[in-house]
Amino acid sequence: MEIMKKLLFALALMLPLGARAQTYTYALPQTVISLEVTAENEQFHAGPYAKYAMKYLGVDARTTNGGSCRITEIRMTPLVEADPSRRLSVNTGAGKETFLSLSAQGLVSVGDGQSGRSSQWRFPSPSDADFADRGVSSNLTSEQTTLYRSVQNNMVAVQQDMVVTKSIEQRAREAADMIFSLRKKRVEIVTGDTDATFSGEAMAAAIQEISRMEKEYLSLFIGYSDVQVQKMKFDVVPSKTAKSQVYVAFRVSDQEGLVSADNVAGKPYLLELAPQPVAEADASRMAPKGTVAWYRVPAVCTVKLSDGVNLLLQDRVPVYQLGFEEAFPIGVK
Repeated sequence: MEIMKKLLFALALMLPLGARAQTYTYALPQTVISLEVTAENEQFHAGPYAKYAMKYLGVDARTTNGGSCRITEIRMTPLVEADPSRRLSVNTGAGKETFLSLSAQGLVSVGDGQSGRSSQWRFPSPSDADFADRGVSSNLTSEQTTLYRSVQNNMVAVQQDMVVTKSIEQRAREAADMIFSLRKKRVEIVTGDTDATFSGEAMAAAIQEISRMEKEYLSLFIGYSDVQVQKMKFDVVPSKTAKSQVYVAFRVSDQEGLVSADNVAGKPYLLELAPQPVAEADASRMAPKGTVAWYRVPAVCTVKLSDGVNLLLQDRVPVYQLGFEEAFPIGVK
């Protein structure tokens, strides 16, 4: 009754008394469950010398590229919008005032406009591994070879230097030597076992630079990862006619990150609704006479989001389209 009073008060202000008969079109409300998901998408790039990591550094390194996606935050927000499948018209007779208005209780919803919300879809940009600026050793080496030429009908050996490309294992060995050299230099600076004198900020800066160089050389063996933060919104519109109130809200792919529910390449995240029983209207009560408008009484649902095994969040949400509809008179003489 309190809801009815508020509705009548709000709608009575729309038209003056004695307005001519008019036809109004309105829509019943529906609840949309909006999920804002934040994830970290990590792409791992194996180092070019990964297969030599154990031999020269004594560490076990991944030898293949790969990706992973980890959800860091999820926000669930219930939104109310007009249900396009429940558009109704009402004709008011002459001499009656009309009161159709958008109510906070969701009794009726007027207008054909959208909710005004926008969705931004952002996907991580794929990146290739880049080890070009890591390491300072040359890619070339000098080898000595023996050639023979004829001198007065005699074969004479001639030594000749040739520039050739180093093998991958040669470059890996040089990178490993540089790592141990940098570690030795760092110990010398810390212990003071060096010709140069380091103290205060100078020592800190030298150690920091050596550590940076060591990290770059190590990445040639153990690889490195690119991490991108991805934010996306997904909307779920529950339906009363659905066979089950369990919906695939979105999916997560190790390669593509957050993807839509229809992308079967990703792992599904499920939104489950459990409506509480709603008491139907008393059948013995007299139906309203005259011009009426329909409204919806929402069903309060327990909403759970899970990855199929682990529960991620849970809340109670009123869902209008899962409730029931009633009518009330909207015109008075």
